[in-house]
Amino acid sequence: MSNLYFSYWQGEVIDNRGKSGDDLATTSFKFPFAYDDSTASKAYVGWDGFAIFDEKVDVVKLAINYAKQYQEYSEACGRCAPGRWGGRILYDIFDKIGRGEGTLSDIEHLKEISSTMQQTSKCEIGKTVPTPLLGMLKYFEQDFLNCINNKQKSPWYESDNDKYIANITAPCMDMCPAHVDIPAYIEGVRDGLYDNALSATRKTMPLAHTCGRVCPHPCEKACRRTNLDGAVAIMELKRIGADFETDHELEWFHPTKPKKPKDDGKKVAVIGAGPAGLTAAYYLALEGIKVDIFEELPVLGGEVAVGVPQYRMPIEKYNKDIELVTSMPTVDVITNHRVTADRLKEIDEEYDATLLAFGTRLSKKIGCENENPKMPGYWGAIDMLDQINLWEKYRIGKPTDLTGKTVVCVGGGFTSMDVVRCSIRANAKKVVMLYRRDEKTIINNTTLEEYTEAVEEGVEFIFHSAINRIIDDGEKIVKLVIDRYELKPDPNGGRPVLEKIEGGEFELDCDFVVPAVSQSADLQILPKEWELKMTSWSTLLTNGKDFMTSRPGLFAAGDCEYGPMTIVNAVGQAKRAASVISRYIYDGKVTLTDAEIMEDHTRKLGAYNKKEQIKGWMKGIPRANSEKLGVDERKYNNLEVNLGLTAEEAQMEAERCMRCYYIGMVAV
Repeated sequence: MSNLYFSYWQGEVIDNRGKSGDDLATTSFKFPFAYDDSTASKAYVGWDGFAIFDEKVDVVKLAINYAKQYQEYSEACGRCAPGRWGGRILYDIFDKIGRGEGTLSDIEHLKEISSTMQQTSKCEIGKTVPTPLLGMLKYFEQDFLNCINNKQKSPWYESDNDKYIANITAPCMDMCPAHVDIPAYIEGVRDGLYDNALSATRKTMPLAHTCGRVCPHPCEKACRRTNLDGAVAIMELKRIGADFETDHELEWFHPTKPKKPKDDGKKVAVIGAGPAGLTAAYYLALEGIKVDIFEELPVLGGEVAVGVPQYRMPIEKYNKDIELVTSMPTVDVITNHRVTADRLKEIDEEYDATLLAFGTRLSKKIGCENENPKMPGYWGAIDMLDQINLWEKYRIGKPTDLTGKTVVCVGGGFTSMDVVRCSIRANAKKVVMLYRRDEKTIINNTTLEEYTEAVEEGVEFIFHSAINRIIDDGEKIVKLVIDRYELKPDPNGGRPVLEKIEGGEFELDCDFVVPAVSQSADLQILPKEWELKMTSWSTLLTNGKDFMTSRPGLFAAGDCEYGPMTIVNAVGQAKRAASVISRYIYDGKVTLTDAEIMEDHTRKLGAYNKKEQIKGWMKGIPRANSEKLGVDERKYNNLEVNLGLTAEEAQMEAERCMRCYYIGMVAV
């Protein structure tokens, strides 16, 4: 049975007033019917409307509190008169009605002010706040008239039993796994206040150099500017503040002033110095908490350091992100320290909480006939990238020369892209990527830029293909037998399925075959007697919200929790885990803040509507594209390919941002 009493969202109206049983209508929108595991929600109000779950909700007070949330925001913003003064007037009039002092003319005044705000506010928060308020006036008009005509207060006006919890979001922020305040850092770039831009980024993303270069930028898929002409270059703008800080050798721009180191004996262990481990250490250190990071490699940075090529992520820039963390007075790093199961048990005893943040550095097999990982010519993607990047970035090991060789990579993600583009730079004669799906899917798995640059550099992509058999001469791999596939429509209307083309196989000469289909974690670190719960993908099981494993005090974030993921996903998980740990080590409880709970609710509901028709903005302003090294300039070296936007280009691009902040509010 539905617990939806009434909803008005994106123009859809569901009215269950006076209905019961089979007559109750449901909705496909994922409203937060429950606030948390122990608290039911009474109503939700947001940019696209409102939903009521409890028929006893006082709609008038609901409107008052939503208007209040915006009034407080608009007072702090103050960038446009319609937003600032409109917010004040909305709140004052709704409150006047709620306390039984309103008049019928107030209703018309509310509608007039709302219309003015929708048409003239400079940003989306001012344009959208009136939407649910006008909906309440329309569909629950009698509730407001009762207060006016009877000169009586609304039912809950003086009640302290109800609680209203709000958050500020934006479609891009909602889609970002780290919930970076994207409009704020873009605004900083637009205004030339690069310190503000970087501080806004580091509220939830300490690795600004890194994610300003190698982030897959899912935020751009939720950019409302896409509905108008084209997404804002969100990722490109992120690096502006970080590069400014580094290029001018400035002191670190922290999002808040770091707290003094706490002298209470509490300390946290972090296993792994990749993006997840560095992120958790940074936010714990901002709270003054002692953190020790244990890293198996001789260098810091995890797979981004030894796996992501120099031409994509210059180590000099990544090292600045790392220095931001290691410069914190409460952070210590121990490298060349392999944590075994026995060592982990010692750490578990010694520390108040432990975060497992080790990556997935074991290449999975292809799953074809005659696959022998020990046969010369079989080269796991992680091992290959380790050898190339340890030399190129640190001069550890030896250089890689593939002159005259044919390299075939099996995959379709970022790792496989790194493999083939590094092979080009190692002077391979021919480089091929085999992928079971199509061009569109590989672009979705990576980015259009990455795919385009690989094609420009000479990588050959063979889609709808897979290795059937590896052929060797007893000493080394010499060729591959490749099967071809085609997509066949599902007669039941489901996703098309791949079917092998009979007689379509062909042979391909090969010196090196590189599996980059996926990676797995080295789970020998986990004591068997702990009997930790695992996922079906052999990663550590958490509930995906607080990131504690089945063992109290043991947390997990990043690849070891989810499987191979993007940097921004790892950062988002680690930021949340650090927040939970910062409270857990003092009270022994696993809790989320209201802001974190609201983030999860907004993510489920979704802030981006790809069908929305954008009005009030000039269409057709082209997106700025940063300068790239030419193909001939970059193919045989590891110089950074993406040179970034100039200050002028960045400012012009930042002006394309529509500042799409929204307010969401739950009544509990």
